[in-house]
Amino acid sequence: MSLDKSYQKIPGTTIFDAEMGRRGYHLNQFCMSLMKAENRALFKADERKYLDTWDMTKEQKESVMTRDYNRMMATGGNIYFLAKIFSCDGLSFQFAAATMTGMSQPDYAQMMLNGGRTPIGNMYKENING
Repeated sequence: MSLDKSYQKIPGTTIFDAEMGRRGYHLNQFCMSLMKAENRALFKADERKYLDTWDMTKEQKESVMTRDYNRMMATGGNIYFLAKIFSCDGLSFQFAAATMTGMSQPDYAQMMLNGGRTPIGNMYKENING
């Protein structure tokens, strides 16, 4: 019996559920490793070499190398774990969120100050066009 995952119909939304947790386990563990200074130093010295010590998929490793946070989330990354990567890069949560929306950081900040994105982004796919 499969579960009804109607939440998957919300456009532009990635839900971190048990399935995604299993899928992203090694990616998220890698992220958590960046909490230790010695691991951050190893990662910064040679990102590919450090990533190759983790049992992540090729797609997950490539998404880390290109800092494609949306792709990381699509392959099981949890935003709170991914925060370790952009913190390691010296970037704010707001900056990373802006890149995920395709906006500049100032434009993203202004959108959030104005009440966030429009309700259209929160509608179910079947209700968008009528």
